[in-house]
Amino acid sequence: MSETLKFHFTPVDSPKGGESNLHAKDSTAVADVIEALREQLPEAVTEVFAYAGEYTAFVRRDHLLEVCRALKEEFGFTYLTDLAGVDRFTDDAPRYEVYYSLVNIEAGRRIRLKVRLEEDDAVLPSVEGLFKAADWNERECYDMLGIRFDGHPDLRRMYMPEDFEYHPLRKEFPLLGIPGSLPLPPQVPEGKLTRDPFAAAHGMQPPKSYREPKSDNGT
Repeated sequence: MSETLKFHFTPVDSPKGGESNLHAKDSTAVADVIEALREQLPEAVTEVFAYAGEYTAFVRRDHLLEVCRALKEEFGFTYLTDLAGVDRFTDDAPRYEVYYSLVNIEAGRRIRLKVRLEEDDAVLPSVEGLFKAADWNERECYDMLGIRFDGHPDLRRMYMPEDFEYHPLRKEFPLLGIPGSLPLPPQVPEGKLTRDPFAAAHGMQPPKSYREPKSDNGT
């Protein structure tokens, strides 16, 4: 009988309030910006989270465009550096989370916004009209998680075929993929499509590249 592998877990430290953080950056200390934003749009920001000198503002979905427009036009955050989604896969809170990282280049400051979405209503307004850089980021988020962005000019999949039925970054998607869901090209021109992207993991033994059968034309 084989011995069960021993796992060693490192305990997670809880956030330490009131202590100075040597790694904190002035660029992410934007409490004043968030406070001014709250005064201007009191219904927009639902929660503010600060950790390690970085501030995150949780924003209501129906106020997202207002918040982004104010940050861009009035507070100088004109550059969207990143936008992505997360599948939190929890029962007690909205399943999905989309974050936006904005930068004020002239002032050298950064701010992070987050919007949470229910599983059965994973739709957000597109910010592509405010930040052109959001174009492909929103497409990737749609492709990988299935979150839709209303108003996007060309919301197509980026990596997966348009007729692919799944979203690979959702937590229920198997790590080894779904056999038959994405046929791959054959190893030789006249061969059949490969129905399983991870054939070896599912009991098949495809030939190594240097042992591939020759095609009919001798290549």
